[in-house]
Amino acid sequence: MHEMSLAVAVVDQVETAARSRGAVGVSSIALDVGELAGVVADALAFCFELACAGTVVEGAELTTRTVPGTARCAPCDEVWPVGMPPDLLCPGCGAAADGLVSGRELRIREVRWADPGAPRDAPRTPITEES
Repeated sequence: MHEMSLAVAVVDQVETAARSRGAVGVSSIALDVGELAGVVADALAFCFELACAGTVVEGAELTTRTVPGTARCAPCDEVWPVGMPPDLLCPGCGAAADGLVSGRELRIREVRWADPGAPRDAPRTPITEES
């Protein structure tokens, strides 16, 4: 499941940013997830909870926003939503898409840092196979 490696990468990036700014915690993280990225949002949310355990990100709320897949046609410069499964033929002229404009991204859109005065819950023990 590649959602776990994605969740770990998000947590690592946010932890690095938190250290550089001296943040004591994270209250929420918002992600943009392209509909063509092959990411299952529920699986990502589950993996995110596991990846956060014992980190400065633990307890943060994760929200995702789906970015529709769009393509561009070089001959007529039309941009259209490709949907799922993707329709890569231009609805204007029938030519094949020149390329995708959006829909494959996984981007951290926003991080909200925890209030330094707010009490933090005690870190939870990470779930292991033995638990």
